Amino acid sequence: MTPLVVVAVLIAAITHAVWNALAHSIRDQLLAFTLVGGGGTVCGAVLAGFVPMPAAGAWPYLIASAVLHVVYQLLLMRSFRLGDFGQMYPIARGTAPLVVTVLAALFVGELPDGWVLAGVALASAGLVGVALWGIRGSGTRPHWPAIIAALATGLAIASYTVVDGVGVRASGSPLGYIAWLMILEGLAIPAYALATRRGELAAQLRPLAVRGLLGGVLSVFAYGLVLWAQTRAPMAPVAALRESSIIAGAAIGTLFLKERFGLPRIAAAGLMVVGIGLMLHTG
Repeated sequence: MTPLVVVAVLIAAITHAVWNALAHSIRDQLLAFTLVGGGGTVCGAVLAGFVPMPAAGAWPYLIASAVLHVVYQLLLMRSFRLGDFGQMYPIARGTAPLVVTVLAALFVGELPDGWVLAGVALASAGLVGVALWGIRGSGTRPHWPAIIAALATGLAIASYTVVDGVGVRASGSPLGYIAWLMILEGLAIPAYALATRRGELAAQLRPLAVRGLLGGVLSVFAYGLVLWAQTRAPMAPVAALRESSIIAGAAIGTLFLKERFGLPRIAAAGLMVVGIGLMLHTG
């Protein structure tokens, strides 16, 4: 985890929180993710014209990742419909790094040292626990369908993170990989929206177009940085550092979505800082 990789992943984390907040701010989540997917597809198509094609060995991973990304988007849409952004976002993102650590160790042979493992575990378990405590501490009963949807989103994130970590390393072209991933994954939800909304879709999308398409562009930029980082560092610390987006997400939820910050999210920020420090420990 060189300083350049750390900076790139932190930029990706902030950008990721911003595009998720843009998507959440659109009440109709199908329209939101139609625009995000459409914007990502356009960016991917433009980028694909200027970068090398991924190597043949990367295509099975690209196809598997595209399927996993669609599952992730559907689960994220559901969790955003059911719960507050400031609660669903940390649960979904906080579960992913620990699962990535396990999957990378089992299937890729990336065994983290004690410092990295402690940092990932602290950041993941602490953030998920604080998020759940925040729901309980708010005076309302936990909305378990929303929590389950957010946890399932985290499992989908972990799955595509590991698949992409292997695939981008086999591609020989990180930019080519992200371009074709955006093309493959970005068409599914817009196609579904077109089939179900039909003639009404264009009119529904028009007033939301700028916000949604900007979210799509930001999603390509954020994930492109993460894929590049995975070619330079092990998956587990990259995945955990990326989830510093939880802090940005909590701030966005408070400043722009009028959601309560409170002690749970302050604690989450502190735990993330400690976890990052452990992951970057060099002995």
